[in-house]
Amino acid sequence: QVSLVESGGGLVQAGGSLRLSCVASGRISSISAMGWYRQDVGKERELVARIFRGGATTYADSVKGRFTISRDNAKNTVYLQMNTLKPEDTAVYYCTLRLLLTTTDYWGQGIQVTVSS
Repeated sequence: QVSLVESGGGLVQAGGSLRLSCVASGRISSISAMGWYRQDVGKERELVARIFRGGATTYADSVKGRFTISRDNAKNTVYLQMNTLKPEDTAVYYCTLRLLLTTTDYWGQGIQVTVSS
């Protein structure tokens, strides 16, 4: 069993910054990728950013240049640095993890990020 615990969300004014953290624990062998999704009320869940085993990253077009995903392998932790936040970034943010040689994604419980205008 794998557990993911997010932290760092909250309320921030437009233009501000937040850093999300996600710590993975449990039966973790080798991690293929970790990432962040988000979902706002009435909208579909969307990929925000993902970081792969070798360090490659991918971002949603809407966050490129503003968000940065990083990872501390020793701590099984992934971060999402969010700068120049906009009201449309408001959503519940979910951490995900995929183990090597699997297609199953583990999900965190989600954390609220609210950006006021």
